[in-house]
Amino acid sequence: MSLHKDPDWWRGAVIYQIYPRSFQDSNADGIGDLPGITARLDHIANLGADAIWISPFFTSPMKDFGYDVSDYCDVDPMFGTLADFDALVARAHELGLRVMIDLVLSHTSDQHPWFKESRANRTNPRADWYVWAEPKPDGTPPNNWLSVFGGSAWAWDGRRQQYYLHNFLTSQPDLNLHNEDVQAALLDVARFWLERGVDGFRLDTINFYFADKYLRDNPSLPPELRNDSIAPSVNPYNHQLHLFSKNQPENLEFLRKFRAVLNPYGAAAVGEVGDAQRGLEIMAEYTSGGDKVQMCYPFEMLQPKRLTAAGLEETFARMAAAAPDAWPCWSYSNHDTVRHLTRWNLTDEAACTYATMLACLRGSICLYQGEELGLPEAEVAFEDLQDPYGIEFWPEFKGRDGARTPMIWQTDNGQGGFTTASKSWLPVTAPHLVRSVAAQAGDPGSMLAHYRRSLAFRRAHAALRTGAMEQIGATGSAAHFIRRGDEVLFCAFNLGDGEQTIRLPEGKWQTVGTELGSQPVTGTNVTLGAWQICLARQV
Repeated sequence: MSLHKDPDWWRGAVIYQIYPRSFQDSNADGIGDLPGITARLDHIANLGADAIWISPFFTSPMKDFGYDVSDYCDVDPMFGTLADFDALVARAHELGLRVMIDLVLSHTSDQHPWFKESRANRTNPRADWYVWAEPKPDGTPPNNWLSVFGGSAWAWDGRRQQYYLHNFLTSQPDLNLHNEDVQAALLDVARFWLERGVDGFRLDTINFYFADKYLRDNPSLPPELRNDSIAPSVNPYNHQLHLFSKNQPENLEFLRKFRAVLNPYGAAAVGEVGDAQRGLEIMAEYTSGGDKVQMCYPFEMLQPKRLTAAGLEETFARMAAAAPDAWPCWSYSNHDTVRHLTRWNLTDEAACTYATMLACLRGSICLYQGEELGLPEAEVAFEDLQDPYGIEFWPEFKGRDGARTPMIWQTDNGQGGFTTASKSWLPVTAPHLVRSVAAQAGDPGSMLAHYRRSLAFRRAHAALRTGAMEQIGATGSAAHFIRRGDEVLFCAFNLGDGEQTIRLPEGKWQTVGTELGSQPVTGTNVTLGAWQICLARQV
């Protein structure tokens, strides 16, 4: 079916992230693909998601597993064909799921035809399509900028006798968006996919699009302000305040142009804001005013330290101070972070509480494949690693492969139902097999069942999807707030092991959400035991 082009469909939506290499293999080569995703879309629809976000499947040499694009407008053969993509979109729309795809606009692969032409000489038509710079007189790089993947962000090219910028791998040169032709080409990429029926984009590294045109040095960052949400602590990238290598003001006008491309299609974009110091403020800047991207994906809930009640209160206070109309897209896990069950050392009971709280927050939300099964981080041996980031910083940092292992569909299959090949691209681990979709599907006490109930509760209450969020507070380990829309809901979550007594807001309250374990409301207080919740409606 054709989905109604509601321009606000994204507001409060639940977006399910698919890492295509690891979702479902349909051709027995051990690597997931687009037909495999199509075959498993019913699972996502039954979960209660509104949309899917598919990580990159474009033509690529796969040095960074698709985040190094060599052709923006085609499917890498390992994932299928454009016809397979069209079939995926058609099936998703039949199921009422919108489709978002991952666009990497800050950089390409060094195998992209644009870069091959650009590096040939200094006078070709695309000579200025990437960030090129002269060496210092002593031959060293033009400034002190560092790569997220370690070392200098500059690589020498012998043909042009210049350095080129790469904020990530050396094989991922940064595009020069100060060039209007580059901007136009990237906007044409977006139009290509919109014409194929996509409903929006996840924009990778959205705050990296522009570099300072004067290439000024970044200042150093004091040790007490360093944060490892973007790079591991063993990476010197954390030693700088990235004042000039990203977060440039010119980005705002480009995002306005991008939004103008989206609007006629009723499409939406969610940007990944990779910034440890100013993530929330940049998110507010990029999503306020209704003329840039609709949502941004800050890192506040992707931190190594467990999200606490006080942390939730502080996060929303900072966001409100930056821009009241900012619209976040919250998540606990993704393909770049340790899965949150392991990262925060959660029991299943605690994970269920966090899942319900996520479903009650103002903003849109992202779920990462396998999160609904309660998958922990997989242990991947060094000899099985694929992630260049993990290989570079092993063993202090084990990389991202532990979150990228295959989705588990069956328990009684050595590959978890992911593939019929004898070996998958990353190994399936025994602790995951017992948490398969098949094992949990008929169990009302399972994590999968709890996620389905939490998302159904969010869908049933418009105030949770689009309403205001007020009176955000913390009482000991308990977080609590009001959601106000066509009804008024009080939501409280004990994020700890001790008992907490919370005073209810003024008014009369009636318990809702008993199917999620909501504790009864009596009198003016509610007492929550370890990891208990209270959901109540004002009457």
